[in-house]
Amino acid sequence: MQWLKRYKSQMIAIGLGICLLSSFIPVRLAIARIQSPTPQAILVLEGASARIYFAAQFALSHPDLPIWVSGEPEHFLLNRAIFQRAGVSLTQVHLDFCAVDTVTNFTCTVDDFSSKNIHHVYLITSDYHMRRSRTIATVVFGSRGIFVTPHSVPSQNSQPESWLRVARDFLRSFFWVITGRTGASLRYLVSLIDVVKFK
Repeated sequence: MQWLKRYKSQMIAIGLGICLLSSFIPVRLAIARIQSPTPQAILVLEGASARIYFAAQFALSHPDLPIWVSGEPEHFLLNRAIFQRAGVSLTQVHLDFCAVDTVTNFTCTVDDFSSKNIHHVYLITSDYHMRRSRTIATVVFGSRGIFVTPHSVPSQNSQPESWLRVARDFLRSFFWVITGRTGASLRYLVSLIDVVKFK
């Protein structure tokens, strides 16, 4: 209990910081929605080729919107070919290879959107992945005044990801807003818990 007394003021400061951020983000999101009622860009979270095929077709009906694909470099040629075959101009497509997981899909692209004065984006990912993605987007993009409109891609996996994963990445997102670090190593903790739980 001695450590609790010692760090009480720090814990109160952290708690107040989270409360302030929690109230600040909804205000920024409301302003972003008013500033840009229509999305100005498309963000695709790579992870399944179905998402890229969906995004390519979606882009055809939004030819003026730039597209960011946040994914892995080994899929570069395949992703580019999917857009080309669909008839999407490659000048419209930005392939980002910074991310290592879902939180970093957002932390790696948020500066691009902010620097281009983009306040509203379409978010494309699989249906089972959308709940966690929107939670992260609310914190990471919301902290910079960027609103998302989701478009889910139907998948074989009808079950949304666990609330444990959502809670973990919600906390990681707040950690990033406060410190600039993503806590990427924490993602393995829930994966380990899931493996143990289902053995």
